[in-house]
Amino acid sequence: MTPPEASRLPLLVFDCVKALAFIGDLSMGQPTDHSPRTAWLAARLADAAGLSAADRDAVREAALLRWSGCTANAAGFAQVFGDDVAFRQAMLEEHPDWAEPLEALGGAALTPLAVIHCEVAGEVARMLGLSASTETALRHVFETWDGRGLPAHLAGDAVPAAVFIVALAGDLEIYSRVFGVEGALARLAQRSDMRYPADLVKHAITHARPWLKQLNELSSAEVDAALLTRHMQHSTSPALVADVIDLKLPWMTGFSRTVAATAAAACVRLTPDTEVHARVYHAGLIHGIGRASVPNAVWNQRERLTESAWEKVRLVPYWTSRAGRLAGAIGEAAELASYAYERLDGSGYFRGVRDRAISMEARVLAASVAWVALRLPRPWRPALSSDEAARQLLEDVAGGRLDGEAVDALLADADSPIRRPVNEAHTRVLLSVREIEVLRSISRGASNKEAARELALSPSTVRTHIENIFRKLECSTRAAATLKASAMGWL
Repeated sequence: MTPPEASRLPLLVFDCVKALAFIGDLSMGQPTDHSPRTAWLAARLADAAGLSAADRDAVREAALLRWSGCTANAAGFAQVFGDDVAFRQAMLEEHPDWAEPLEALGGAALTPLAVIHCEVAGEVARMLGLSASTETALRHVFETWDGRGLPAHLAGDAVPAAVFIVALAGDLEIYSRVFGVEGALARLAQRSDMRYPADLVKHAITHARPWLKQLNELSSAEVDAALLTRHMQHSTSPALVADVIDLKLPWMTGFSRTVAATAAAACVRLTPDTEVHARVYHAGLIHGIGRASVPNAVWNQRERLTESAWEKVRLVPYWTSRAGRLAGAIGEAAELASYAYERLDGSGYFRGVRDRAISMEARVLAASVAWVALRLPRPWRPALSSDEAARQLLEDVAGGRLDGEAVDALLADADSPIRRPVNEAHTRVLLSVREIEVLRSISRGASNKEAARELALSPSTVRTHIENIFRKLECSTRAAATLKASAMGWL
């Protein structure tokens, strides 16, 4: 069974970009308006620097998507530094102790993480149909004026001007919050001709005070109006947002798309209303937005969570509900999506509401999230069989936690898997059956040796298949390959 056509209604690229900016800000431990504020400041800097109209658009787009690769390297940050969210927040806000673990590792630990981030961010821009200038800027977003940046150590005019403008605007936004305007300007001056060129710093020092004053007086709608570009007025699918959400945890690969398709299919059995199908589908895709706020170490725990860890998890749907302030179709779906973990008896989160306060659409979504999750492996338990998962759902119905009608709609076709259609636009990319098997394995976090054991291959054969996959998909990291393959319907 494939998702209903009505469930795949398009929306503006701008809506997806804002959702990705929201996710990125959560991943970086920043306020959820950090990226829009950065983009607004970057647009002012681009105007002051006399950039062309096309380059000014690239600045706006790159600033909004600067952190769109953050979920892709979250697992790497967690493995190297522990708390991926807190460490990145400390880096941005210059907490005094953030450099110690980096120095202990010789300073090279960030390079592979930067490669992943930049490649995925560039792919996101390409998939959204944004300009080539935006894609190029995102692929070099951590480069610096003096050539000490990452990942390629390019310098000066070899780096797009948008990179330096976005970096300076982002620093101004963060430092003005953390250190005040005077402290921010002092730090920008210290980085003149190092992180960014001196002429940009002069523009910032000259205009920062009135710019920040004006920005603080604007509504979010007014900020949005200043950021919308020609490319972001096109239509797209929200599925890319789901893929970026799921990149945070390799064992979640494809989870949000499957939840969305499952919930929409259940709704088809309950109502002929295609608007309901579309709304539930969109909600299923983005129900995990708030997951970006929780460190990977919490999600990967095998033992019972502490109460403090549970508090972080309970806030996941809260942050998803906060995404409801975004305009457009994603904002409309976010409120419904934030009910994904509520239960009829009031035992759910984050609201703890019950019975009539939970709509039928929300009941279907909650049951669908549980149904899909139970049949997939998690760090703390193996996957349940369909029969075991069905028994668990029926127990939850008997216990007053899940809605019986919603569960019946799910189980009515339990033996028929949700199959996503292969994207016909990508059929020219031909992976062998074995290459797809290897890709599916590594996309879920398996090492070469683990994939070899799973598929009864030698590690060297797996390595060869991965090299072929990267060559055919025109990428160099597993995260980018996962993102591309998911869009093509292979995962």
